[in-house]
Amino acid sequence: MSEPGFWDDQDAAQDVIRRLKATGRVVEDFEKIDRELSDIADLAEMVEGDEEQERQLEAELEAAQVRYEALELQTLFDGPHDLQPAIVMIQAGTGGTDASDFAGMLMRMYQRWGEHHDMKVEINDIERNDEAGINRCELRFVGDYAYGKLRCEIGVHRLVRISPFNSAGKRQTSFVAVDVLPELADDSEIEVLDKDLRIDTYRAGGKGGQHVNTTDSAVRITHIPTGVVVSCQNERSQHKNKAAAMKVLKMRLVRQKEMEREKELAKLYGEKGEIGFGSQIRSYTLQPYTLVKDHRTTPAIEDGNVQGVLDGNIDKFIEGYLRWKLMGVKK
Repeated sequence: MSEPGFWDDQDAAQDVIRRLKATGRVVEDFEKIDRELSDIADLAEMVEGDEEQERQLEAELEAAQVRYEALELQTLFDGPHDLQPAIVMIQAGTGGTDASDFAGMLMRMYQRWGEHHDMKVEINDIERNDEAGINRCELRFVGDYAYGKLRCEIGVHRLVRISPFNSAGKRQTSFVAVDVLPELADDSEIEVLDKDLRIDTYRAGGKGGQHVNTTDSAVRITHIPTGVVVSCQNERSQHKNKAAAMKVLKMRLVRQKEMEREKELAKLYGEKGEIGFGSQIRSYTLQPYTLVKDHRTTPAIEDGNVQGVLDGNIDKFIEGYLRWKLMGVKK
Protein backbone atom coordinates (compact mmCIF):
# COMPACT_ATOMS: atom_id res chain seq x y z
CA MET A 1 0.00 0.00 0.00
CA SER A 2 2.98 2.33 0.50
CA GLU A 3 4.30 1.71 -3.00
CA PRO A 4 4.13 4.65 -5.45
CA GLY A 5 1.12 4.41 -7.74
CA PHE A 6 -0.85 2.09 -5.42
CA TRP A 7 -3.89 4.40 -5.49
CA ASP A 8 -3.71 5.07 -9.24
CA ASP A 9 -6.09 2.14 -9.85
CA GLN A 10 -8.86 2.62 -7.29
CA ASP A 11 -10.57 -0.73 -8.02
CA ALA A 12 -7.35 -2.72 -7.63
CA ALA A 13 -6.44 -0.78 -4.48
CA GLN A 14 -9.82 -1.42 -2.89
CA ASP A 15 -9.51 -5.13 -3.73
CA VAL A 16 -6.15 -5.31 -1.92
CA ILE A 17 -7.58 -3.52 1.12
CA ARG A 18 -10.62 -5.83 1.20
CA ARG A 19 -8.45 -8.95 1.05
CA LEU A 20 -6.14 -7.52 3.72
CA LYS A 21 -9.06 -6.93 6.09
CA ALA A 22 -10.51 -10.40 5.52
CA THR A 23 -7.25 -12.26 6.09
CA GLY A 24 -6.43 -9.95 9.02
CA ARG A 25 -9.66 -10.98 10.74
CA VAL A 26 -8.70 -14.65 10.39
CA VAL A 27 -5.33 -14.00 12.04
CA GLU A 28 -7.01 -12.03 14.84
CA ASP A 29 -9.55 -14.82 15.44
CA PHE A 30 -6.79 -17.43 15.52
CA GLU A 31 -4.76 -15.44 18.05
CA LYS A 32 -7.88 -14.89 20.17
CA ILE A 33 -8.68 -18.61 20.24
CA ASP A 34 -5.07 -19.38 21.12
CA ARG A 35 -5.20 -16.98 24.10
CA GLU A 36 -8.58 -18.32 25.27
CA LEU A 37 -7.42 -21.94 25.25
CA SER A 38 -4.24 -21.01 27.05
CA ASP A 39 -6.24 -19.17 29.75
CA ILE A 40 -8.67 -22.09 30.10
CA ALA A 41 -5.77 -24.52 30.54
CA ASP A 42 -4.26 -22.34 33.26
CA LEU A 43 -7.58 -21.91 35.07
CA ALA A 44 -8.33 -25.64 34.90
CA GLU A 45 -5.40 -26.30 37.23
CA MET A 46 -6.52 -23.60 39.64
CA VAL A 47 -10.22 -24.57 39.98
CA GLU A 48 -9.81 -28.35 40.21
CA GLY A 49 -12.21 -29.67 42.82
CA ASP A 50 -14.50 -26.58 42.72
CA GLU A 51 -17.63 -27.91 40.97
CA GLU A 52 -19.19 -24.50 40.31
CA GLN A 53 -15.98 -23.11 38.84
CA GLU A 54 -15.50 -26.28 36.80
CA ARG A 55 -19.01 -25.95 35.29
CA GLN A 56 -18.29 -22.34 34.36
CA LEU A 57 -15.00 -23.36 32.79
CA GLU A 58 -16.72 -26.13 30.79
CA ALA A 59 -19.17 -23.55 29.42
CA GLU A 60 -16.27 -21.34 28.36
CA LEU A 61 -14.58 -24.31 26.72
CA GLU A 62 -17.75 -25.17 24.78
CA ALA A 63 -18.00 -21.57 23.55
CA ALA A 64 -14.36 -21.66 22.47
CA GLN A 65 -15.02 -24.94 20.67
CA VAL A 66 -17.79 -23.31 18.61
CA ARG A 67 -15.48 -20.44 17.63
CA TYR A 68 -12.71 -22.91 16.79
CA GLU A 69 -14.98 -24.92 14.51
CA ALA A 70 -16.03 -21.73 12.71
CA LEU A 71 -12.37 -20.83 12.25
CA GLU A 72 -11.62 -24.35 11.01
CA LEU A 73 -13.95 -23.75 8.07
CA GLN A 74 -11.65 -20.99 6.86
CA THR A 75 -9.12 -23.68 5.89
CA LEU A 76 -11.45 -24.67 3.04
CA PHE A 77 -11.39 -21.20 1.52
CA ASP A 78 -8.09 -21.88 -0.20
CA GLY A 79 -9.25 -21.31 -3.77
CA PRO A 80 -7.62 -18.45 -5.69
CA HIS A 81 -10.95 -16.62 -5.95
CA ASP A 82 -12.71 -17.52 -2.68
CA LEU A 83 -12.19 -14.01 -1.30
CA GLN A 84 -13.63 -12.35 -4.40
CA PRO A 85 -17.12 -10.87 -4.76
CA ALA A 86 -19.63 -13.35 -6.15
CA ILE A 87 -21.98 -13.07 -9.11
CA VAL A 88 -25.07 -15.23 -8.49
CA MET A 89 -27.24 -16.05 -11.51
CA ILE A 90 -30.69 -17.52 -10.95
CA GLN A 91 -32.62 -19.05 -13.86
CA ALA A 92 -36.16 -20.44 -13.70
CA GLY A 93 -36.40 -23.91 -15.22
CA THR A 94 -39.09 -26.55 -15.59
CA GLY A 95 -42.34 -25.73 -13.84
CA GLY A 96 -43.85 -22.75 -15.62
CA THR A 97 -45.11 -19.96 -13.37
CA ASP A 98 -44.25 -21.99 -10.28
CA ALA A 99 -40.60 -22.10 -11.38
CA SER A 100 -40.56 -18.32 -11.88
CA ASP A 101 -42.15 -17.81 -8.48
CA PHE A 102 -39.58 -20.17 -6.94
CA ALA A 103 -36.77 -18.23 -8.66
CA GLY A 104 -38.10 -15.08 -7.00
CA MET A 105 -38.14 -16.87 -3.64
CA LEU A 106 -34.50 -17.91 -4.07
CA MET A 107 -33.48 -14.40 -5.10
CA ARG A 108 -35.00 -13.05 -1.88
CA MET A 109 -33.38 -15.89 0.12
CA TYR A 110 -29.89 -14.98 -1.10
CA GLN A 111 -30.52 -11.27 -0.62
CA ARG A 112 -31.54 -11.89 3.00
CA TRP A 113 -28.53 -14.17 3.53
CA GLY A 114 -26.24 -11.42 2.27
CA GLU A 115 -27.87 -8.90 4.62
CA HIS A 116 -27.39 -11.29 7.57
CA HIS A 117 -23.66 -11.33 6.76
CA ASP A 118 -23.33 -7.56 6.28
CA MET A 119 -22.60 -8.01 2.59
CA LYS A 120 -23.29 -5.47 -0.09
CA VAL A 121 -25.92 -6.96 -2.40
CA GLU A 122 -26.74 -5.48 -5.80
CA ILE A 123 -29.12 -6.51 -8.57
CA ASN A 124 -27.10 -6.37 -11.78
CA ASP A 125 -29.85 -7.65 -14.04
CA ILE A 126 -33.38 -8.98 -13.67
CA GLU A 127 -36.19 -10.22 -15.92
CA ARG A 128 -39.50 -10.40 -14.10
CA ASN A 129 -42.27 -12.84 -14.99
CA ASP A 130 -45.61 -11.34 -16.01
CA GLU A 131 -47.56 -13.56 -13.58
CA ALA A 132 -45.23 -14.04 -10.60
CA GLY A 133 -41.59 -14.07 -9.63
CA ILE A 134 -38.73 -13.76 -12.09
CA ASN A 135 -37.47 -15.60 -15.14
CA ARG A 136 -33.87 -14.83 -14.31
CA CYS A 137 -31.66 -12.44 -12.36
CA GLU A 138 -28.04 -11.65 -11.65
CA LEU A 139 -26.97 -10.60 -8.14
CA ARG A 140 -23.61 -9.28 -6.96
CA PHE A 141 -22.34 -9.98 -3.42
CA VAL A 142 -19.42 -8.11 -1.89
CA GLY A 143 -18.17 -9.31 1.50
CA ASP A 144 -15.80 -11.70 3.26
CA TYR A 145 -15.44 -14.95 1.29
CA ALA A 146 -18.54 -14.17 -0.77
CA TYR A 147 -17.58 -16.50 -3.61
CA GLY A 148 -16.05 -19.12 -1.31
CA LYS A 149 -19.36 -19.50 0.51
CA LEU A 150 -21.85 -18.98 -2.30
CA ARG A 151 -20.18 -21.43 -4.67
CA CYS A 152 -21.66 -24.10 -2.41
CA GLU A 153 -25.04 -23.11 -3.89
CA ILE A 154 -24.22 -24.02 -7.49
CA GLY A 155 -26.68 -26.48 -8.95
CA VAL A 156 -30.38 -27.14 -9.44
CA HIS A 157 -32.82 -26.41 -6.60
CA ARG A 158 -36.19 -28.19 -6.48
CA LEU A 159 -39.46 -26.99 -4.96
CA VAL A 160 -42.38 -29.29 -4.13
CA ARG A 161 -45.66 -27.69 -3.04
CA ILE A 162 -49.37 -27.37 -3.79
CA SER A 163 -49.30 -24.80 -6.55
CA PRO A 164 -51.09 -21.50 -5.87
CA PHE A 165 -51.25 -21.13 -9.67
CA ASN A 166 -53.08 -24.43 -10.23
CA SER A 167 -56.88 -24.11 -9.95
CA ALA A 168 -57.14 -27.83 -9.22
CA GLY A 169 -54.90 -27.46 -6.16
CA LYS A 170 -52.48 -30.13 -7.34
CA ARG A 171 -48.96 -30.60 -6.08
CA GLN A 172 -46.35 -29.09 -8.39
CA THR A 173 -42.62 -29.73 -8.71
CA SER A 174 -40.51 -26.93 -10.15
CA PHE A 175 -36.82 -26.37 -10.72
CA VAL A 176 -34.46 -23.40 -10.64
CA ALA A 177 -30.80 -23.38 -11.64
CA VAL A 178 -28.28 -21.36 -9.63
CA ASP A 179 -24.83 -20.54 -10.96
CA VAL A 180 -22.13 -18.59 -9.12
CA LEU A 181 -19.10 -16.89 -10.65
CA PRO A 182 -16.17 -15.12 -9.01
CA GLU A 183 -15.77 -11.47 -9.90
CA LEU A 184 -12.21 -11.19 -11.12
CA ALA A 185 -10.00 -8.55 -9.56
CA ASP A 186 -7.74 -8.71 -12.59
CA ASP A 187 -9.10 -10.48 -15.65
CA SER A 188 -5.65 -10.55 -17.25
CA GLU A 189 -5.17 -13.98 -15.64
CA ILE A 190 -7.48 -15.40 -18.32
CA GLU A 191 -6.23 -15.04 -21.88
CA VAL A 192 -8.91 -15.17 -24.55
CA LEU A 193 -7.74 -15.12 -28.16
CA ASP A 194 -9.78 -13.34 -30.80
CA LYS A 195 -9.53 -16.36 -33.11
CA ASP A 196 -11.32 -18.44 -30.46
CA LEU A 197 -14.37 -16.16 -30.41
CA ARG A 198 -17.50 -15.91 -32.52
CA ILE A 199 -19.29 -12.62 -31.90
CA ASP A 200 -22.89 -12.12 -33.03
CA THR A 201 -24.94 -8.95 -32.70
CA TYR A 202 -28.72 -8.71 -32.59
CA ARG A 203 -31.48 -6.34 -31.62
CA ALA A 204 -32.10 -6.20 -27.89
CA GLY A 205 -35.57 -6.92 -26.60
CA GLY A 206 -37.59 -4.29 -24.80
CA LYS A 207 -40.87 -3.51 -23.06
CA GLY A 208 -42.16 -1.30 -25.84
CA GLY A 209 -42.24 2.46 -26.34
CA GLN A 210 -39.03 4.24 -25.49
CA HIS A 211 -37.46 1.03 -24.18
CA VAL A 212 -37.33 -0.67 -27.57
CA ASN A 213 -33.79 -0.84 -28.90
CA THR A 214 -33.80 -0.02 -32.62
CA THR A 215 -30.14 -0.95 -33.24
CA ASP A 216 -28.23 -4.23 -33.13
CA SER A 217 -26.61 -3.40 -29.78
CA ALA A 218 -27.02 -6.76 -28.06
CA VAL A 219 -23.97 -9.04 -28.20
CA ARG A 220 -23.59 -12.81 -28.02
CA ILE A 221 -20.09 -14.26 -27.68
CA THR A 222 -19.26 -17.93 -28.20
CA HIS A 223 -15.94 -19.29 -26.95
CA ILE A 224 -15.31 -21.91 -29.64
CA PRO A 225 -12.82 -24.19 -27.78
CA THR A 226 -15.11 -24.68 -24.76
CA GLY A 227 -18.53 -23.96 -26.24
CA VAL A 228 -19.27 -21.39 -23.51
CA VAL A 229 -21.84 -18.83 -24.69
CA VAL A 230 -22.55 -15.48 -23.02
CA SER A 231 -24.70 -12.56 -24.06
CA CYS A 232 -25.47 -9.06 -22.88
CA GLN A 233 -28.13 -6.54 -23.84
CA ASN A 234 -28.30 -4.39 -20.72
CA GLU A 235 -26.38 -1.44 -22.15
CA ARG A 236 -27.44 0.89 -24.96
CA SER A 237 -24.20 0.62 -26.90
CA GLN A 238 -22.79 -2.44 -28.61
CA HIS A 239 -19.32 -1.59 -27.28
CA LYS A 240 -20.45 -1.63 -23.64
CA ASN A 241 -22.43 -4.83 -24.12
CA LYS A 242 -19.40 -6.51 -25.67
CA ALA A 243 -17.18 -5.43 -22.76
CA ALA A 244 -19.72 -6.72 -20.22
CA ALA A 245 -20.12 -10.02 -22.08
CA MET A 246 -16.34 -10.51 -22.24
CA LYS A 247 -16.13 -9.99 -18.49
CA VAL A 248 -18.77 -12.66 -17.87
CA LEU A 249 -17.07 -14.99 -20.37
CA LYS A 250 -13.79 -14.76 -18.47
CA MET A 251 -15.59 -15.42 -15.17
CA ARG A 252 -17.24 -18.50 -16.68
CA LEU A 253 -13.89 -19.79 -17.94
CA VAL A 254 -12.42 -19.32 -14.46
CA ARG A 255 -15.29 -21.28 -12.94
CA GLN A 256 -14.90 -24.00 -15.53
CA LYS A 257 -11.30 -24.44 -14.39
CA GLU A 258 -12.50 -24.69 -10.80
CA MET A 259 -15.04 -27.33 -11.78
CA GLU A 260 -12.24 -29.36 -13.33
CA ARG A 261 -10.32 -28.98 -10.06
CA GLU A 262 -13.38 -30.17 -8.11
CA LYS A 263 -13.59 -33.28 -10.29
CA GLU A 264 -9.95 -34.07 -9.61
CA LEU A 265 -10.51 -33.65 -5.86
CA ALA A 266 -13.53 -35.93 -6.07
CA LYS A 267 -11.32 -38.65 -7.57
CA LEU A 268 -8.69 -38.15 -4.89
CA TYR A 269 -11.03 -38.09 -1.91
CA GLY A 270 -13.82 -40.33 -3.12
CA GLU A 271 -16.58 -37.72 -3.00
CA LYS A 272 -19.97 -38.77 -4.33
CA GLY A 273 -21.20 -36.24 -6.83
CA GLU A 274 -19.69 -32.91 -7.78
CA ILE A 275 -20.36 -29.23 -7.59
CA GLY A 276 -21.66 -28.63 -11.08
CA PHE A 277 -24.31 -26.68 -12.88
CA GLY A 278 -27.20 -29.05 -13.64
CA SER A 279 -26.79 -31.28 -10.59
CA GLN A 280 -29.72 -31.31 -8.16
CA ILE A 281 -28.35 -30.22 -4.82
CA ARG A 282 -31.33 -29.34 -2.62
CA SER A 283 -35.08 -29.89 -2.28
CA TYR A 284 -37.55 -27.52 -0.61
CA THR A 285 -40.75 -29.39 0.27
CA LEU A 286 -43.78 -27.40 1.49
CA GLN A 287 -46.45 -30.11 1.10
CA PRO A 288 -47.40 -32.70 2.31
CA TYR A 289 -44.73 -31.96 4.95
CA THR A 290 -42.15 -29.21 5.39
CA LEU A 291 -38.48 -30.03 4.88
CA VAL A 292 -35.38 -28.64 3.20
CA LYS A 293 -32.93 -31.40 2.32
CA ASP A 294 -29.41 -31.25 0.87
CA HIS A 295 -28.78 -34.22 -1.41
CA ARG A 296 -24.98 -33.97 -1.56
CA THR A 297 -23.95 -34.82 1.98
CA THR A 298 -23.93 -38.14 3.80
CA PRO A 299 -25.90 -38.13 6.02
CA ALA A 300 -28.16 -35.59 4.32
CA ILE A 301 -28.39 -32.19 5.99
CA GLU A 302 -32.03 -31.33 6.71
CA ASP A 303 -34.04 -28.50 8.22
CA GLY A 304 -37.77 -28.58 8.92
CA ASN A 305 -38.03 -24.79 9.20
CA VAL A 306 -38.55 -24.10 5.50
CA GLN A 307 -39.66 -20.51 6.06
CA GLY A 308 -36.52 -19.81 8.07
CA VAL A 309 -34.37 -21.17 5.25
CA LEU A 310 -36.23 -19.08 2.65
CA ASP A 311 -35.64 -16.06 4.91
CA GLY A 312 -31.92 -16.49 4.33
CA ASN A 313 -30.87 -18.91 7.06
CA ILE A 314 -28.82 -21.19 4.80
CA ASP A 315 -25.57 -21.23 6.80
CA LYS A 316 -26.50 -24.69 8.07
CA PHE A 317 -26.30 -26.03 4.52
CA ILE A 318 -23.23 -24.05 3.46
CA GLU A 319 -21.25 -24.94 6.58
CA GLY A 320 -22.53 -28.50 6.63
CA TYR A 321 -21.44 -29.06 3.06
CA LEU A 322 -18.02 -27.52 3.76
CA ARG A 323 -17.58 -29.74 6.83
CA TRP A 324 -18.57 -32.78 4.81
CA LYS A 325 -15.92 -31.87 2.26
CA LEU A 326 -13.42 -31.28 5.07
CA MET A 327 -14.06 -34.79 6.44
CA GLY A 328 -13.47 -36.19 2.95
CA VAL A 329 -10.13 -34.38 2.79
CA LYS A 330 -9.13 -35.62 6.25
CA LYS A 331 -9.81 -39.20 5.21
